[in-house]
Amino acid sequence: MAHYPDSAGSQDHYRAFTCGQTLFQKGEPGDVLYIVVEGQVEIRVGEQILEIIDPGGIFGEMALLDDQPRMATAIAHSDCLLTAVSRTHFLTLVQRNPRFALQVMRVMADRLRRVVDLAGS
Repeated sequence: MAHYPDSAGSQDHYRAFTCGQTLFQKGEPGDVLYIVVEGQVEIRVGEQILEIIDPGGIFGEMALLDDQPRMATAIAHSDCLLTAVSRTHFLTLVQRNPRFALQVMRVMADRLRRVVDLAGS
């Protein structure tokens, strides 16, 4: 499980979602990333499940980095509690905490590798 700084949620807030609830849809603008505190979230494009995010995982970071619409839909795979991190707070965390920035890069690299593997199979 990844560890994010305690300050990741200090200026932001928790959001609870019920199983099956849509958090955001592909194509929507993104102004927050999420850290899973409890439960699981599935990331999908159409009917294809790309990933299930467990506690400690993050998602939604791409829209904060490139200011583009969401690339996938996020749905609560179970009842879950998430920390929502705003774009402003995210950028502050990245600047002040290199370990946080490195962890976000590792998550993105891992996802890119999985996409390349899927495309190659």
